Amino acid sequence: MPIFDFLSGQFIDVIHWTDDTRDTMVWRFEREGHEIKYGAKLTVREGQAAVFVHEGQLADVFTPGLYMLETNNMPILTTLQHWDHGFRSPFKSEIYFVNTTRFQNLKWGTKNPVICRDPEFGPVRLRSFGTYSVRVIDPAKFLVEIVGTDGEFTMDEISYQIRNIIVQEFSRTIARAGIPVLDMAANTRELGQLLGKEIAPKLAEYGLELPELYIENISLPPAVEAVLDKRSSMGVIGNLNEYMQFQAAEALGKEGAGAAAIQAGLGAGLGMQIGHAAAQGGPWGGTRQIEGAAPVSRQMAPPPPPVEHVWHVAENGETKGPFSKAALGRMAAEGDLTRDSYVWTPGQDGWMKADDVMELAQLFTVLPPPPPGA
Repeated sequence: MPIFDFLSGQFIDVIHWTDDTRDTMVWRFEREGHEIKYGAKLTVREGQAAVFVHEGQLADVFTPGLYMLETNNMPILTTLQHWDHGFRSPFKSEIYFVNTTRFQNLKWGTKNPVICRDPEFGPVRLRSFGTYSVRVIDPAKFLVEIVGTDGEFTMDEISYQIRNIIVQEFSRTIARAGIPVLDMAANTRELGQLLGKEIAPKLAEYGLELPELYIENISLPPAVEAVLDKRSSMGVIGNLNEYMQFQAAEALGKEGAGAAAIQAGLGAGLGMQIGHAAAQGGPWGGTRQIEGAAPVSRQMAPPPPPVEHVWHVAENGETKGPFSKAALGRMAAEGDLTRDSYVWTPGQDGWMKADDVMELAQLFTVLPPPPPGA
């Protein structure tokens, strides 16, 4: 190589970095022998910072702009100043480019459940996950505390440590917040802001900050969620008797079972009407003589006995019973049951006065009138 080309190569240098990745945080400018020449041009683009390291010590930090490295107070040494070393300077200089833009859509989550005390459910185990963004706010501190001499430092190398910090502070914050589990979904924004404030001092020690931190979900264990779903279902159902009737109607309507049940019901009803008419000597009753045959007598089965009700009596805020109708008759005779006493039997719509129940009102009509002079 001609000596002129060599010397011209020693007098010009352009230092810059164009990031073509999405996760590189720090990149070291590679120069043969780590030598920076006098008069070199340093280009620092927006979203970058350049950290100048000379003889192993941090010398300066350059913000976005164009710089000419030729001032006397710059720790720049050139190979032309050291002919005695054969163009090999013993003083080494390095430039590290630091990405100061936001690294977004980073994931965090709790590996193990966080035990908290809920005012309604008692001790519960919570899991949570979300996203966050991070960026470098102090390139010099970040280079000294985290990067060191790494020539290419990526986000993956520190994301695990940041996730551990977030999870640790989340456990402490959620335990001290005192927010009920059922209200956490409405307070995830406030919890995220509070969590970000708690994490900020720790990350500032590394020269980092979290511009954004989001809590996407806070969940209970699957078994607890299943019980909670059942509890919610009971609240939606409301009246259990009406729900059972609705379920029965739904079952009858499946696969033609409803039509069959209706036909069976109509047939049973028609049979009861025929039997009733036969008992009364109606058009289907009595004995029908068929020509040329012996008379045939149709006998109908007796109706089922009436259902015997049992009754409960309310007295002084307490419920007594159940009592049969005969027992209530004895109580009416002894004065323990009056017309104003409240009674209830299965199938009755709420408590009613005994005098308003047709079946019990007759218990008081057979009582003798008060004696004369009473």
